[in-house]
Amino acid sequence: MKNESRSISTVQMIKLSREESLGLLARVPMGRIGFTQQALPVIRPVNHLVDGDNIVIRTPSGSALQRNTGTDQVVVYEADQIDPQSYTGWSVMVTGLATQITIEAEADRYRRLLRPWINLNMDHVVRISAEIVTGYRLTHTRPSGQQAAPTALPEGSEQGG
Repeated sequence: MKNESRSISTVQMIKLSREESLGLLARVPMGRIGFTQQALPVIRPVNHLVDGDNIVIRTPSGSALQRNTGTDQVVVYEADQIDPQSYTGWSVMVTGLATQITIEAEADRYRRLLRPWINLNMDHVVRISAEIVTGYRLTHTRPSGQQAAPTALPEGSEQGG
């Protein structure tokens, strides 16, 4: 096997602001919610929307999440977009109190805005307050002394514009 010498860039984690983290979260439709069930951690994929400092999800009657958020529970919500080839992208985690929305007009509004992605009757609307927001961008760094490769402009763009 031939040993090739080549320049390898490394991936660096850059901490994001709360605002940038919530903005990235708002751009993707799905994430994962982590909560406690019978004193053990559980993670479920769900779709969401971001409304100010809150993440809103829907859940069916009788689900573990619905049973566990009836009395308010601290949960974690995470979403990311990471390129499996370059290992670059971003990841955002929100920790906060999950509460069922019981005011019918408010719940109806979210039901109209947030369509379920699975074929279940998702009656319950849950709001997660963004108490702790942690976000990171994963980006390449170059070894010292190397110059960045030229970046292609998006199609239809003109340089110097």
